[in-house]
Amino acid sequence: MAESFGVEGRGGFYEEAGAIRDVVQNHMLQVVGFLAMEAPATTYHESIRDEQVKVFRTIRPLSADDLVRGQFRGYRKEKGVAADSTVETFAAARLHIDSWRWDGVPFFLRAGKCLATTTTEVLVTLRRPPLSRLSPRETNYVLFQLSPQVKIAIGARVKRPGEQMITEPTELQVVHHADGEEMDAYERLLGDAMAGDPTLFAREDAVEAAWAVVEPILGSATPAYEYEPGSWGPPEAAALTAEIGEWHCPSC
Repeated sequence: MAESFGVEGRGGFYEEAGAIRDVVQNHMLQVVGFLAMEAPATTYHESIRDEQVKVFRTIRPLSADDLVRGQFRGYRKEKGVAADSTVETFAAARLHIDSWRWDGVPFFLRAGKCLATTTTEVLVTLRRPPLSRLSPRETNYVLFQLSPQVKIAIGARVKRPGEQMITEPTELQVVHHADGEEMDAYERLLGDAMAGDPTLFAREDAVEAAWAVVEPILGSATPAYEYEPGSWGPPEAAALTAEIGEWHCPSC
């Protein structure tokens, strides 16, 4: 969840919240819940929320080793921000879900202010086959872009035309183009609330389970490394994904 802008006059609020409380505990964990949950038994809204809670309860509580915090250069000059503030405007975390389906599969979250672009994406990288001579270093993937546009993309390696067995990347995209009559996100939430549909609202037990995940790393559990505005956060965050490659950096 990248934002190219800063705190935009909300320095006092951010001093009390920080990126982890602001977006990781709620928005990003909600996306993890939708991504990792089992198929609900019915389409009844409580069935969907039941499955999300099961995911939150199996996420291992975060530790300092799973987290890198950052603060963009210039944050301390914002109105309402302490001159020696250690509040994070960037957070990168590695999640472990202790379930039969997701055992051994790392989930990586990254969110921050003053990054290179504004977008929210989920990249699902598929496992490499045990033996492949066509593209030993590349894997297929599924990409979900939630903003600034809604897009689903499937990326795969295909054979390049010619006699040689050489592959090249290709991507198939489905993009949703909103029309002028479509409600925006908050209008839809207000409409759902008035209609009594709680599907997109957090339930109390889900909120408590999500807070249990982040509670151990709130505050100054790790240092807040300074990073340049317009970058992808502090270089120290690269250590979290070193065992599998590197972070995906959206180009939009």
